[in-house]
Amino acid sequence: MGNYQEIFDRSIKDPAGFWGEAAGAIDWYKKWDKVLDDSNVPFYRWFTGGELNTCYNAIDRHVERGRADQVAIIYDSPVTNTIQKFTYAELLDMTAGFAGGLRKLGVGKGDTVIIYMPMIPQAVVAMLACARLGAVHSVVFGGFAPHELAIRIDDAKPKVIITASGALEGVRILEYKPMLDRAIELAKHKPQNCVIFQRQFVKAAMHKDRDHDWMTLASASEPAECVPVKATDPLYILYTSGTTGVPKGIVRDNGGHAVALRWSLENIYDTKPGEVFWAASDVGWVVGHSYIVYGPLLTGCTTVIYEGKPVGTPNPGAFWRVISQHGVKALFTAPTAFRAIKREDPVGEHIKKYDLSGFKYLFLAGERLDPDTYHWAHDRLKRPVIDHWWQTETGWPITANSIGIEHFPVKPGSSTKPVPGFDVQILDTEGKVLGPKQEGLVTIKLPLPPGTLPTLWNADERFLQSYINTFPGYYFTADGGYKDEDGYVYVMGRVDDVINVAGHRLSTGEMEEIISTHPDVAECAVIGVGDNLKGQLPVGFAVLKAGAKKSPEEIRTELAKLIRGEIGPIACYKETAVVARLPKTRSGKILRGTMRKIADGEEFKVPSTIDDPAILGEIEEALKGVGYAKQKKDYLVL
Repeated sequence: MGNYQEIFDRSIKDPAGFWGEAAGAIDWYKKWDKVLDDSNVPFYRWFTGGELNTCYNAIDRHVERGRADQVAIIYDSPVTNTIQKFTYAELLDMTAGFAGGLRKLGVGKGDTVIIYMPMIPQAVVAMLACARLGAVHSVVFGGFAPHELAIRIDDAKPKVIITASGALEGVRILEYKPMLDRAIELAKHKPQNCVIFQRQFVKAAMHKDRDHDWMTLASASEPAECVPVKATDPLYILYTSGTTGVPKGIVRDNGGHAVALRWSLENIYDTKPGEVFWAASDVGWVVGHSYIVYGPLLTGCTTVIYEGKPVGTPNPGAFWRVISQHGVKALFTAPTAFRAIKREDPVGEHIKKYDLSGFKYLFLAGERLDPDTYHWAHDRLKRPVIDHWWQTETGWPITANSIGIEHFPVKPGSSTKPVPGFDVQILDTEGKVLGPKQEGLVTIKLPLPPGTLPTLWNADERFLQSYINTFPGYYFTADGGYKDEDGYVYVMGRVDDVINVAGHRLSTGEMEEIISTHPDVAECAVIGVGDNLKGQLPVGFAVLKAGAKKSPEEIRTELAKLIRGEIGPIACYKETAVVARLPKTRSGKILRGTMRKIADGEEFKVPSTIDDPAILGEIEEALKGVGYAKQKKDYLVL
């Protein structure tokens, strides 16, 4: 344990010295020339001139130094009734063999590979095999629809796409291969090869000249050695929702990423080599990249790959069973998972059935942790419940209770203090730094620490527009919030049109674009409304064209089906309020924020620029018709 303030201050005043020391925990083929390269501000780069291999640091070096027989991965799949354990030596054999197969298909340093997989060990092997070859992987969440996958194929232009034949969603088989085939049809870029991992419960039809069976390919290939890459070379691209509806390709480098994640496991999560860390997320999200795959393996931990749900596989005791059975020290998941458990087991009866004596910490992130869920988890588990906040862009926590350094008292509703390296500042709209308890825009003073995004994939200008130009010298998080007098940070939510559905970032702008393609819809808006389980849910408003023949009920059903087909079930889009008009300013701007406040029952002031205040009553009635609008408020026109 150390002194947080001293460590934090040093990380801000002497970032090169601080991170240069931290880099000693990573193995390098060639040491860097410069820790922090600020020659092209605001495009800062870390460890320029250095060379390493992320896969070597995640597997090979542990095998070489006595961890060959330690379990690297525990695969726990209640949906297929499977538990498998893979040692570091076994993981090395699988990864080197599959990397050899990819190499045979022409994959080499700098090539891109898309991975579209369920939560199975092969997803991790695919990621590590790309890293081994110096190829850039882009994992696309297995629940995304063909349209979304096609957009990513066109942006990443992969040489190879790796998938599995399918996944189990409860009792339903979700076939991946038809979705992949359709995505390739839709995409302008056509990959040369696809690799398919056939699962026992569903067989994928193979495209004769393009598709390769995973097992056949790997077994017929010579194992591949690690390829040295530059610290500044990309390790992966991860697409995240953008406000325009076009996803942003977050780039992660090799060097800074390895240093930051290795540092974070011990200092933020208090998890050391040999211990069991479980992030109950998905490899399709940033949490899966950072804390299912790279963070634990770079550290020499055992990581859990869980193919199941917090409830229903088979009951709300699923998480406690995994923790008890596998000796998990720390669990990291989203508040939504705990709201689901709380709903099905409100008094925590299932907790009592398992030995949780080795379980030390619960970490929650991905969406705002409401105080009610915090207290429920804390009171029943009798363990530290640690809220922390970060983004796909940053790759690791911005604010947290960094318990490996110093354990601060918890304040429900706050994600505690900035993590060393992150100089968090609250600014007003003019860019002025605000004092304690003044709510404003959450920013991070540049440079960002290692492991964060250096830019967007082939889109430097969009990187500047999205994150830098709003407040030059600062990274703009697009979240609002404040600090208190003790320096604790409170993040209140997005200030753009990205909503958070069960920890998944989704663009309401993209949903509006899809709804507007319906032949009967003249105009539309989508907002995120508060939901006790998911955090937020999208609700649409549609103004129909004159002469539209279909009933509002038919329109609702068709729009829900349309969103599901284009984005996927992950959007959780069900409700559309059919209205005669939308509330707008006189200049034509739709008052989405006001509509959201009506839905959530919040107090608000009616903007003086509103075209017609009477419309707000119509919006409230329409929301009630689809089960929203919590209570009547008096509207005050300014």
